[in-house]
Amino acid sequence: MNRSLTAIVESEGGGYVAFCPEVDVASQGETVSEARGNLAEALTLFFESASAGEIERRLREEVYVTQIEVAVG
Repeated sequence: MNRSLTAIVESEGGGYVAFCPEVDVASQGETVSEARGNLAEALTLFFESASAGEIERRLREEVYVTQIEVAVG
């Protein structure tokens, strides 16, 4: 079974960090593509090795990524 999850990728230092907020799993890589691929691998390993209880406890069914505008300075 496949599941669509959110991947948030941010530049950090000389590379990139990829984060999945639905299950609080992160990975990294030297490029956006590598970070995303490493996150996919980490997520696969998480779902293969975590107990059903752990998955249920961590899994957020709805995550919204949006932008907001705020006054700065």
